[in-house]
Amino acid sequence: MAQVTVTIDGKAYRMACDEGQEEHLIGLAERFDRYVSHLKDSFGEIGDQRLTVMAGIMVMDELSEVQKRLMGMESEIATLRKTRDEALSKADRSDAALTGALGGLAQRMEAIAEKLSPKPAT
Repeated sequence: MAQVTVTIDGKAYRMACDEGQEEHLIGLAERFDRYVSHLKDSFGEIGDQRLTVMAGIMVMDELSEVQKRLMGMESEIATLRKTRDEALSKADRSDAALTGALGGLAQRMEAIAEKLSPKPAT
């Protein structure tokens, strides 16, 4: 396990994380610290615990909004896939009908060509 030190509201916290995740954890801590700083600038000194809880609620609110958007996008993707599948199915049916029609037309043309060809003398 790797260990990093992150700073939230001017206080250092030593944290463990998986190897290779150090930069990611530091980035998350910096982002959370921005929430805390924003709240501190807005409300002043309201206590570390309350500040942390408020920042956590802000993060959860943002997460909730992202989840709603994700669900909407997943629904839209499902609709697009269904529309695509229906279009492909229709195209396959059209191709089959066209192939059948062209095959019938080719047979008729061959029959006409055979009737119009001169008969060899016997």
